[in-house]
Amino acid sequence: VQMVESGGGSVQPGGSLTLSCVVSGFKWWFDSACVGWFRQVPGGEREGVATIDSRRTTNYADSVKGRFTISRDNEENTLSLQMDNLKVEDTAKYYCVEDHRPYGGTWYLPTRFTYWGRGTQVTVSA
Repeated sequence: VQMVESGGGSVQPGGSLTLSCVVSGFKWWFDSACVGWFRQVPGGEREGVATIDSRRTTNYADSVKGRFTISRDNEENTLSLQMDNLKVEDTAKYYCVEDHRPYGGTWYLPTRFTYWGRGTQVTVSA
C-alpha cells in the first residue's frame, strides 16, 4: 500500500490548509478501509488527529474539534483533512494512515493502523 500526502506548508495563526492523501496498491476495496490522520512533533509521540471509518463514522481529537474536518472520496481513493483556524500548537508533521479493518478498535492509538504515509509538514507561526 502506498500513501502519499500533500498540502502541507506554512501559515499564520487563524489560517487554513487542506491536506490530501492518495492511497494505492491495496488488495481490498478502499471504501472498506478505515483511514485517518495522525501528527507528530519532534521528540513527541504520534497523536491521533481524526479518522473516518467505512461507515463514515468520524472521530476527532478534542484539540481539533470544530476546526478540522476529515473526508474521504472512495471513487478517487483519497482522503482529506480541512484545517481551519489553525493554531501554533497544530504545528507538526501530519501522517495519512490506513487499515483494512473497516471499523472498531481504539481510533487514536497508532497501533490501530497498519499503513502510514511519509508525512507532510504543517507549520503555524506568526
